[in-house]
Amino acid sequence: MSDFFTATQRKLQNEFASTELADRILEAAVDNKLSDQQAEFIHTRNMFYLATIDETGFPSCSYKGGNIGFVRALNGNTIIFPDYDGNGMFMSMGNIESQAKVGLLFVDYERPQRLRLRGTARCLRDGPMVDSYPGANLVVEVAVEHVWVNCPRYVHRMQPLETSPYLPKEDGSATLAMWKRIDLMQDVLSEAEREQARVIGTLTIEEYEAYIAQGRLV
Repeated sequence: MSDFFTATQRKLQNEFASTELADRILEAAVDNKLSDQQAEFIHTRNMFYLATIDETGFPSCSYKGGNIGFVRALNGNTIIFPDYDGNGMFMSMGNIESQAKVGLLFVDYERPQRLRLRGTARCLRDGPMVDSYPGANLVVEVAVEHVWVNCPRYVHRMQPLETSPYLPKEDGSATLAMWKRIDLMQDVLSEAEREQARVIGTLTIEEYEAYIAQGRLV
């Protein structure tokens, strides 16, 4: 893996006298495919962080959540995950379509553990993989290039309280996002979403902000 570190990373390693340490970690911890244990760790996560880069070089980091097992390791070289309904900006998916390079961070906050993965991704719009995720707009397929366990010493130990009420159901339906009930959003929503907002009840931006400040999700 002679290409793992960039020239600038090497420069800083030399500056801080950590080149030998970095090489030892690279040798001991970094691989180009998932082990069975790492694949199982991914399968037991219900969230991860996704890093992408746009055409101008700006990075974007996004939280991705789902039910346990929503990220699947098809084999040691390939993982997939769904892209569910979002805010319509398609920041991460657009970046994947243009640049393809991604970084993923999986964290267990109860028993502090971290797994980092990077690879080349593509968006799937149809086919059995997409069909296997009810409610998904797209499915992202990542060809694994590097994977390694990261030191968890700065990970704060936390426990989850509840699963998000917005996750798609088995039939693909999902609860309308609260922000889509804001009155100033109504004219840019789909007709179906406008009808849902009308039935549930619309909100002013002030009401929405008050609910969020209270930690209210629905």
